[in-house]
Amino acid sequence: MSSHALYTHATEAPLWQIPASGSARFSWEYDDGRDRLLALYQKGKDKQWDGQRRIDWDLEVDPYDPLGTPDEAMTLYGTPYWDKMNGAERGELRRHYASWQFSQFLHGEQGAMVCAARIVESVPDMDAKFYSATQTMDEARHAEIYGRFLHEKVGMLYPINDNLQSLLDDTLRDSRWDMPYLGMQVLIEGLALAAFGMIRDTTDKPLPKQILAYVMQDEARHVAFGRMALRDYYKQLSEAELREREEFVIEGCYLMRDRLKGAEVLENFGVPRAEAETFSEQSEYLQLFRKLLFSRIVPCVRDIGLWGERLQRAYVDMGVFEMGDQNLDLLMSQDEEIAEKLDAERFAAEEAERTAEVAEAIEEGKTRE
Repeated sequence: MSSHALYTHATEAPLWQIPASGSARFSWEYDDGRDRLLALYQKGKDKQWDGQRRIDWDLEVDPYDPLGTPDEAMTLYGTPYWDKMNGAERGELRRHYASWQFSQFLHGEQGAMVCAARIVESVPDMDAKFYSATQTMDEARHAEIYGRFLHEKVGMLYPINDNLQSLLDDTLRDSRWDMPYLGMQVLIEGLALAAFGMIRDTTDKPLPKQILAYVMQDEARHVAFGRMALRDYYKQLSEAELREREEFVIEGCYLMRDRLKGAEVLENFGVPRAEAETFSEQSEYLQLFRKLLFSRIVPCVRDIGLWGERLQRAYVDMGVFEMGDQNLDLLMSQDEEIAEKLDAERFAAEEAERTAEVAEAIEEGKTRE
């Protein structure tokens, strides 16, 4: 079935086109490279995986409760709209919210794929080109997986959120080669990691937990790549050049914060836009969600050397300044461990099941004798 048949409302155009800007850069130095980045490139090659095989697509998903979201986490909970809903309508609301969240993940992954390809084209260093090529494949796999989940398990898609589209547009239109790193690797990927992690750690549904855990294992490497490349480069920039990039980060962070209201979902249930935004602002769950979403961005921005006074004030205004003390290396290590543990548990269970089937067949053979 065509994706367009599954959208909650028609998209503006089948294709969104952004004029290319900047230069394609070739390097004739093939031997020299940063050891840390080349090690990350090797890990990127070693960790490639097939979404068709690693994920158990036979797992059932209730489209009206795909993530096991509790009532208290629903934006309309405690409002007159919620009280008027019956069980089927509340299930439909859960379906819409899951579709909206995973649709933004899907559109973001396509954006990440394009940005990674742009980095291959524009970054001047060969070691960064090597790694970005592996990331491009990672992002293609993620888009494939999220698209399959939405098509086969939820049966509904939402168009790209205006604020996410605006940040992608700003990122890809900028001719400076480091901006796809900053916009995608730091802002969009950092926010996505936090969003993925919150759902991964709270859902009791095995299929979305698998998808998010395995995608996060890749994304943690991508953020590490951005940190390495930008930290080295930003040490060479003037104060004026650093401030320009801080302005980009400030605007991008406000866009990302405002993206996470889901007002377009509530509009589909007859809630006027202004009222929907008020409910989203007042939701205790969404307030916590928006705050925790910056747990990966703020320490990364600080780590790469963008920590001017105006940027710090913006983070104070958003209520996320203290996130700058988060240990990114520890968070990434945990992402890796969770995915590996999930693999071990899944495949150990499958092996035990196969062993039991073999033992049963042997016993059945003995009985017939």
